Amino acid sequence: MTLRRKQNIKLAVVCTILLLIVLMTVLAPWLAPYSPTQIDMGNRLADPCWAHPLGTDALGRDVLSRIIFGGRASLLLAVAATCCSMGVGLVAGVAAGYCEGAVDAVITGVSNIFQGLPGMVMMIALVGILGSNTRSIVLALVMTSWVGFSRLVRGEVLKVKNEMYIEGMRCLGAGHLRIILRHVLPNIRTNIIILFTTRVGRVVLSVAGLSYLGLGIQPPTPDWGEMISGSARRYFRSAPHLLWAPGLCIILLTMSINILGDLLRDRLDVKQDSVKEL
Repeated sequence: MTLRRKQNIKLAVVCTILLLIVLMTVLAPWLAPYSPTQIDMGNRLADPCWAHPLGTDALGRDVLSRIIFGGRASLLLAVAATCCSMGVGLVAGVAAGYCEGAVDAVITGVSNIFQGLPGMVMMIALVGILGSNTRSIVLALVMTSWVGFSRLVRGEVLKVKNEMYIEGMRCLGAGHLRIILRHVLPNIRTNIIILFTTRVGRVVLSVAGLSYLGLGIQPPTPDWGEMISGSARRYFRSAPHLLWAPGLCIILLTMSINILGDLLRDRLDVKQDSVKEL
């Protein structure tokens, strides 16, 4: 079997897993057999059975229903935070790389400060100060993730801005905004897309980590990380299904996203060191 065919098979498997997870979250109201917040204390910590394929938690809530709905929070937060991080990093990186001089020095200095701070510690501090809500979580994730986009974009812009066709556009009278939008950004979009893909998987783990510490999505809203930190942590010996069900979902989602990023990088012939985690 050729390397190309192996990559195609791996890509098909990964895309299928991601598509199933996305469809599961989108169609959650129709796929979930029960309400994710329906409490049944008479049926608490039930083992997997026909009525509850993944059992129930300490409050008698159906684990399968909470798994289906829990993917919504993880995916929405991950995509929203990554999009915001990319937007901030893109503006900062383009400004630093294209303007250079004092602008570059200021933005690079600020990014160096943020890069030197421990990411998880900073997220915990911000969420702890601002409160455990969606806005605080997204803000904390953006504050710890924009530097990677900024440094990548800055480096790529520095390479592209000195190309001969850019000089030719300047000689023809093209403005800076036109050059950036029509000629600089299209030439660096591949690296941005790949970094975006890998960052989504990383943010999913960060959201799960915050939820596990009690600083993420708050109950009764279902979330995979909160499910692990709630009943699963207390009853994992007597009810192991409470732990492996959401844990397996987090592993499948993050691994699929990371593998997709690697395959895109190989397929688009992007140098590995150009999109390394910064």
